[in-house]
Amino acid sequence: MQVPAKRSVTIDGHRTSVSLEDAFWRALGQIACARGDKRAALIAAIDHARPPEVGLATALRLFVLHEIRAGKDTGQLGPAPDKA
Repeated sequence: MQVPAKRSVTIDGHRTSVSLEDAFWRALGQIACARGDKRAALIAAIDHARPPEVGLATALRLFVLHEIRAGKDTGQLGPAPDKA
């Protein structure tokens, strides 16, 4: 396990910091690349779609989880373990 890494992103011209584990940063980059987009643009789109009561870091983690569960990953993320 890793400690979340804080990184700065620009959304609509405003700088903000987001703390995410490296696996989520990598996954966001892979998903953005698979869509032919930049990670910053994907983060901005997720930010615009999230309800105000949900923090940005939470929204990003939930987005990545949703994409993996929906099978939309790039094949580089690996499937979630199946626990019965």
